[in-house]
Amino acid sequence: MVNTTLRREGEVIEVKELRGKHGVFADRHDAGMQLARLLAPEFQDCPDCLILAIPSGGVPVGIAVAETLHLPLELMLVRKIQIPGNTEAGYGAVTLTGEVFYNEALLARLDLDAETKKLGVQTVRDELEERNRVFRDGRPAPDLSGKTVILVDDGLASGFTMLAALAAARNNGASRKIVAVPTAPWRSLAMVSPESDDGIYCANLHGEGSFAVASAYRNWYDLDKDEVVRLLHATTAMAHG
Repeated sequence: MVNTTLRREGEVIEVKELRGKHGVFADRHDAGMQLARLLAPEFQDCPDCLILAIPSGGVPVGIAVAETLHLPLELMLVRKIQIPGNTEAGYGAVTLTGEVFYNEALLARLDLDAETKKLGVQTVRDELEERNRVFRDGRPAPDLSGKTVILVDDGLASGFTMLAALAAARNNGASRKIVAVPTAPWRSLAMVSPESDDGIYCANLHGEGSFAVASAYRNWYDLDKDEVVRLLHATTAMAHG
């Protein structure tokens, strides 16, 4: 049963009983359903609202939110720039429309040369073009002019992927940008909060200390491209305009 006791602390709208807890979501679909309950009072059947899901993990979350709130769904294609030799960690993020964000503090510690950084960005750009072809049939990034966009992922870790997504939404004309994630640490929410126009929705907020997005889920695995395509084909929420 979804907890409905909400608390707004600063700019974060959360479910207070879930604060700091682990294993609170059965899977990404369940996380999306709980996130939709947070968003519903303001965004149910909202005119000119659009859910922007960040692949891959944000897709099942975004689909659940979009279908529950009766809102159209699109994708925000953004990828982290991987640290050489470490497929799990990144030192920045790139969007389909070209925005690049670096974690400058981490870069200073990594001491990567300019050519390595340039290659990292280009590799991600090539990956994004391929994902756009597979997930969106190669269509141009959606025109967000005059739209209220709700950016959805399966969680925030460093927050740099979401920062890049917010910049892309702004540069593509969004009039209002909202961040909605099932789980995140406070430090990452504080970093992205200035770019979110009306607070951040996070069902499972964590304080200081170690954090992993996966720890919020009882069933967690990496989605491959085939599963993302299957989910997108199965939903009636996907916008094609």
